[in-house]
Amino acid sequence: MKEIIAIIRRDKVSETKKALEEIGYPSMSIQSVEGRGRQKGNMCAEMDSEMPESFCAGVKLKPTPSTYAVEHTLPKVALYVPKKLLTIVVPDEAVQKIVKEIIRVNQTGRHGDGKIFVAPVEAAVRIRTSETNEEALS
Repeated sequence: MKEIIAIIRRDKVSETKKALEEIGYPSMSIQSVEGRGRQKGNMCAEMDSEMPESFCAGVKLKPTPSTYAVEHTLPKVALYVPKKLLTIVVPDEAVQKIVKEIIRVNQTGRHGDGKIFVAPVEAAVRIRTSETNEEALS
């Protein structure tokens, strides 16, 4: 068994859930997270909905949330970009199919498309029935 952890754009969650359900993997956990990658929070285009309209209007090169935070004394958390974290545990043979589908849905070619991590899972137990491992996943 493997755990697939995908950090994706918030606006791609519904499409990702639908795509995974269509290929037979509807079960997952989703969390709201914040972070930044190599671009260091330079995601004004993704953050537009959370900033006042006047902030990005008329600016050729839109400033980053970091700049907005500094200029407007926002808390340091504004330096990080909000994302969604999806976690799904699947049999080993399903990993490639699921990873390819997550990439297909989420790849825009822009900074901030996200990351996928795959990690081994030693055991799974369904609490209600005490089923273990692969049986606990279905």
